[in-house]
Amino acid sequence: MREEFDRLYETYHHTLFQYLFYMVRNREVAEELVQEVYIKVLHSFQSFEGKSSEKTWLYSVAKHVGIDWIRSQSRKKRKWEGQQFEWSEREFELQDHALLPEEILVQKDEIQHIYRMLKRCTDDQQQVIILRYIQALSISETAEVLGWTESKVKTTQHRAIKALKQHLEGYTGYDVKEASE
Repeated sequence: MREEFDRLYETYHHTLFQYLFYMVRNREVAEELVQEVYIKVLHSFQSFEGKSSEKTWLYSVAKHVGIDWIRSQSRKKRKWEGQQFEWSEREFELQDHALLPEEILVQKDEIQHIYRMLKRCTDDQQQVIILRYIQALSISETAEVLGWTESKVKTTQHRAIKALKQHLEGYTGYDVKEASE
């Protein structure tokens, strides 16, 4: 049991932290919530029936822990507008290390801008974008985590991309076609 728990922790703790961080927008809270996820996993590990993958099970637990925390903040709906986003150097690990410093700064600015525009999407749209494109979950894994049908994930994903594109195009000085080239 201890070895299995350690394996789960080593395999998923970083991605669960990132997922929760995107939800709560606070590094310390996300760290605490990851610990809470693993406490819940430890207590319920024997009851895990394997009907889903361990990955989607852990994301589902994390989603519920994150939602519980958001609800506990005494707001019916948490608005992501006005929240400061904490950025660290390791969140911008670049694949091409040959980029010039100016190119790195432009890339970081574009990523930050995309996250600001993502905050304008609905909570469901944000969840789908985070799970599908940041956490790289499949449509079926995303459906399991959110407790939705695959069809709903696809529809929400389509609407999220469309909304995000509109928000980006509505921002003065940002051309979606130019940024994607």
